[in-house]
Amino acid sequence: MHRRTFLHASSLSALGLALRSSLGAEPNRPPRILLRSSWQTVNIGDIAHTPGVLRILKQHLPEAEVTLWPSSVDNGVDELLVREFPGLKIAKKGSKELDQAFQECDFLLHGSGASIVAQNDLIHWHEKTGKPYGIYGITFPRKKSSSTSAQSEEAMRKSVEVLNKASFVYFRDSKSLELAKSLGAKSPVMEFGPDGAFACDLRDPDLAKAFLAQHDLEEGKFLCCIPRLRYTPYWTIKEGRAFDAKKHARNEEMKEHDHAPLREAIIEVVKNTDLKVLVCPEDRTQMKVGKEMIVDKLPADVLKRVVWRPDYWLTGEAVSVYVRSAGLFGNEMHSPIMCIGHGVPAVVCRFDEQTTKGFMWEDIGLGEWLFDHDSADEQQRIASTVLDIAQNPEAAKAKAAQAKAFVEKRQLATMKTLRSVLA
Repeated sequence: MHRRTFLHASSLSALGLALRSSLGAEPNRPPRILLRSSWQTVNIGDIAHTPGVLRILKQHLPEAEVTLWPSSVDNGVDELLVREFPGLKIAKKGSKELDQAFQECDFLLHGSGASIVAQNDLIHWHEKTGKPYGIYGITFPRKKSSSTSAQSEEAMRKSVEVLNKASFVYFRDSKSLELAKSLGAKSPVMEFGPDGAFACDLRDPDLAKAFLAQHDLEEGKFLCCIPRLRYTPYWTIKEGRAFDAKKHARNEEMKEHDHAPLREAIIEVVKNTDLKVLVCPEDRTQMKVGKEMIVDKLPADVLKRVVWRPDYWLTGEAVSVYVRSAGLFGNEMHSPIMCIGHGVPAVVCRFDEQTTKGFMWEDIGLGEWLFDHDSADEQQRIASTVLDIAQNPEAAKAKAAQAKAFVEKRQLATMKTLRSVLA
């Protein structure tokens, strides 16, 4: 063990022992973790964060009792989680169950997200209970993906204070780690830690098989393509969300620029292989985008081998389709994450508005499958890379499997840290 790692582990173990002693916790009872996660259900990636982290906990800390503190588990997601993870407790905001969790849980774990999503809840937990917390697999941006302007220096300073008081912070991309360090963040452990969604293994094979059969998509004989605008137009799907003229204008300005390379990739695949392409969504706004910016603009002879999914799906069905595909490419992040988590090749196309999360592909050894739409040179290589995956499936799968193995190694390391805190 490296000296730095040993010192971290020793200090965290001491912290855990002091914590259990000061709280009068029974030394032989299982550790109790309050997981703050489940940000929304209109995006299968946001759904995937929670079952991913729960699966990692179940694998590496099977004795732990976990309570989920969600923002949103509607659309049947709560039933899905309880069915997938028997014994899971759900404590919603303002509930008696959450009050009880504050009393009984030893540790609060902030799940993966686009930022310190529940920053105020971490502050509240720490001030009210005096118990520790950790942050797991986040991006730490100056400008959030939902914003058109950077955060103030005061806001960043407050976030750094929250990082400093954490027992550990795992960033899902190294550029976030670099930014945090440059701003003076000094948590005992600050390292790269994969997004929890890599471990999401929700499945709904019956729905997936029925969908594939309906559209004559054979296992291993199709690629998936995910469209995305620069800013998610939540005002079209969330009641009460005001129209944002600035974001809409940016979307309109860039939508052809950001989807033309995807159409080119589809054309190359159809003309040079016998594979089909499924255009499918990651969130509720993307069915329309896929139809407008991809399907409706493809040549008629290509369109014969392209399937458009017109409705939203939940994570289990999506994963069950992805694992039957030959790979995935597009402008989203979490569908590729779930693919790599199952050894399925996946290309990420990013742009500045998505923050630095896409750079995790470099962190896990997939830099050759990461492209920046804001770089003309990189855009030109998207189609040839997708075609190469289609024409050389075994090599592509081997590359994906290597990245998957690296992610799992990091997951193990993160859980060793958590176990030390809970010692």
